[in-house]
Amino acid sequence: MNDKLIIFDTTLRDGEQSPGASMTRDEKLRIARQLERMRVDVIEAGFAAASNGDFESVRAIAEAIKESTVCSLARANENDIRRAGEAIRPAARGRIHTFIATSPIHMEKKLRMSPDEVVAQAVKAIGWAKEYTDDIEFSAEDAGRSEIDFLCRIFEAVINAGATTINVPDTVGYNVPEQFAATIATLIERVPNSDKVVWSVHCHNDLGLAVANSLAAVRAGARQVECTVNGLGERAGNASLEEVVMAVRTRRDVFQCDTGIDTTQIVPASKLVSGVTGFPVQPNKAIVGANAFAHESGIHQDGVLKHRETYEIMRAEDVGWGANKLVLGKHSGRNAFRSRLQELGIEVESEEHLNHAFARFKELADKKHEIFDEDLHALMSDEAITPALEHFRLLSSRFRSETGERPEAEIALAVGGEEIRTCAHGSGPVDAAFKAIESVANSGTDLLLYSVNAITTGTDAQGEVTVRLARDGRVVNGQGADTDIIVASAKAYLNALNKLHSKFERVNPQV
Repeated sequence: MNDKLIIFDTTLRDGEQSPGASMTRDEKLRIARQLERMRVDVIEAGFAAASNGDFESVRAIAEAIKESTVCSLARANENDIRRAGEAIRPAARGRIHTFIATSPIHMEKKLRMSPDEVVAQAVKAIGWAKEYTDDIEFSAEDAGRSEIDFLCRIFEAVINAGATTINVPDTVGYNVPEQFAATIATLIERVPNSDKVVWSVHCHNDLGLAVANSLAAVRAGARQVECTVNGLGERAGNASLEEVVMAVRTRRDVFQCDTGIDTTQIVPASKLVSGVTGFPVQPNKAIVGANAFAHESGIHQDGVLKHRETYEIMRAEDVGWGANKLVLGKHSGRNAFRSRLQELGIEVESEEHLNHAFARFKELADKKHEIFDEDLHALMSDEAITPALEHFRLLSSRFRSETGERPEAEIALAVGGEEIRTCAHGSGPVDAAFKAIESVANSGTDLLLYSVNAITTGTDAQGEVTVRLARDGRVVNGQGADTDIIVASAKAYLNALNKLHSKFERVNPQV
């Protein structure tokens, strides 16, 4: 049995389907470069047929990434597959990942197709994909609730047609480890040409079992796991890349395989994805949570001081903790700034853009003595907002909050190029700021989430605010960072409003 476990990262596709997690092209590129730095085997860059924006993002990643395979998802129809094929054409290594539903409920209620029609369509899809690449992955959507005889039939047919990876998704997170492992083992045993492909799994976390199911499948013979950084994904998320990788690495005695992942890049990847999407990592999250290597109990502290392995099965530095080193300060020059951005995988489009970003860096350095990598990512996320998407822009602000007085916000906004000044009171300065903005925007949105996190340590740390707004069924996240929490809050609110105003929408590939 092959001892290499392929890591297929779908943060940029399935992860982006989390409500409010849509990313810009530049943000996707930055994450893709970090995934390549982490030595991820396959990067699922998006769903090329979903929108022109998704197509351009997949194509840009295909052009930029040289070491990892770049993949696009496609439904099993000709238009989707041709869009995917065109998007990955520039890639050094490209893959098309096509899927069709195979469970009785999906075939009857969603596809309205007979089993014979589903098999025929899947085989056609492989034929179209072969016109673009020899690396073709086929997924049986809702395989976790599909009949085993039908799975054997359709998998045999698509392998004969040219599929090279067979993915078995637990699309709704319904399976439990023993059951899922038995399914994988049965398929490998019963499909006559099973030895010609890599067997893969894609598990959702609806019952909190995505990682457990994925690992059970690895023990049963699967040699590709589809996962996301921080377990990001729709509903309860996907299997966490960091948990799968470190479980296999730590317990090679059990899994008899390993990945090619550079584990020291795990925490930097986690922080980048969290910052870009606005989905904070819970402190007690395995591997990447702030408390993952912290010890409060006196007994634990005593044991770790005497011998680390009494209570730690991994070293914090092996997964990248302690990597947010001081990189720049107020005396750093333009070349040092440019070089560090390049090391972080952040490309600056023009000299004018660099000059503007450097000026903002200097402003930040005047407020904050130590500038860390996370600060630069936050700064460049703000810079990535194009004027075309920036209908609302914060020009200046003044806030007043004192004991016994009602908090007040005075804000100057640029709205479609016109300067408007507004003032409002609220229960607190943040509430006043939002009400002042709304007095101009009249957005008709519902505020679903307001979250503040410190980007780095120290009392001078930038606060990163995430605001989640909903309107007419559409959900967007807005992010803002500043050493002043109220200013960061206003930026985040305006960022969310700009996303709603841009009318940029994603299409769920299962719609």
